[in-house]
Amino acid sequence: MTIGIPGVRVGHWTDAIGETGCSVVLFPEGTTASCEVRGGAPASRELDVLAPDKMVPCADAAVLTGGSAFGLAAADGVMRFLEESGRGVPTPAGPVPIVPTLALFDLAV
Repeated sequence: MTIGIPGVRVGHWTDAIGETGCSVVLFPEGTTASCEVRGGAPASRELDVLAPDKMVPCADAAVLTGGSAFGLAAADGVMRFLEESGRGVPTPAGPVPIVPTLALFDLAV
């Protein structure tokens, strides 16, 4: 039996040789998100825009990836997909997808 949240899509990719992976959660349009950042050297992207005092109204997707700071580039493909789908914060240059990303340090594996 599969239990889901309406409108939320989840995907995952695993690199068995590199012993790392990447998970992506696509949110329904207008999803509000927040976060708490911990650790001494967090590898993250677009987390600051989730603070309540920022002007970004929602997040389009979230990425959890391995590869430490190198893994943050995994969000580029998600952003490209969302932009091609017309998703993101409207700007004069076109939509800018908001994809908060956190990378785990798994380089020592």
